[in-house]
Amino acid sequence: QVQLVESGGGLVQPGGSLTLSCAASGNILSLVAMGWHRQAPGKQRDMVATTNRGGAIEYADSVKGRFTISGDYTTKTVYLQMNDLKPDDTAVYFCNVYAYTGPGKWDSYWGRGTQVTVSS
Repeated sequence: QVQLVESGGGLVQPGGSLTLSCAASGNILSLVAMGWHRQAPGKQRDMVATTNRGGAIEYADSVKGRFTISGDYTTKTVYLQMNDLKPDDTAVYFCNVYAYTGPGKWDSYWGRGTQVTVSS
């Protein structure tokens, strides 16, 4: 079993900042990639930012220059620093990891999500 625990969501005014964190635990032999996705009401879940063990990082165009992802593969924790937040950033943010848990076992795991609301 793999568990992901997210924290750091909340209510913030436009232009404000929040930092999300996600800690992975359980039967993880190796993490291959970590990332954040978000889902606004009535919309599909979209990628926000991802990082892999090789150091590659990808951002959605809508957050480039405002969000920064960082992953610690030793502590199995991924962070999302969000600056200059806009109302359109309002969504439930989900942590996602791709992990190796045993011989031939590679799988994607999701957290339960943390709400981020940007409003004045």
